[in-house]
Amino acid sequence: MKRTFQGRVVTAGTVTAEALVSHGGFNTLASFQGPMLTGDKKLKCSDQNNPDLYQKSMIGKAICLPETIGSTTGGMALYTVCASGMSPACLLFSKHIDSLAAAGAVLADIWTDTNMPVVDKLGEEFLNYVKDGMTVEVKENGIVEVSDD
Repeated sequence: MKRTFQGRVVTAGTVTAEALVSHGGFNTLASFQGPMLTGDKKLKCSDQNNPDLYQKSMIGKAICLPETIGSTTGGMALYTVCASGMSPACLLFSKHIDSLAAAGAVLADIWTDTNMPVVDKLGEEFLNYVKDGMTVEVKENGIVEVSDD
């Protein structure tokens, strides 16, 4: 079965990736700090306060989340993982993206070769539907298709 959701494009691009879902706020610095410090090429989430993602590899995944939380350096952490070639495939928010995460995504889009689409305002129905392992396809216009096959 395939469901379609419409969001707002923050950084454009197309990608198809496996979903990795967090139902709690995503602390960008706490999640990426461990891999950045240790050089973990699998980009395992280091935020022990996020049981949905902790110790799971985020590289190349469609990270589906409600919102980001935490540090004012979150945007820089996001930019850094993109610049090092270890980024998630995309970030998909059910709510509004915060300005710091948006800044990191936009800078990564402009200053690196990373294509990491970011779409927000997908709605609670999106986050209630998508599950780990589902296939997520992001289109240029903010349409996100989620399929369970």
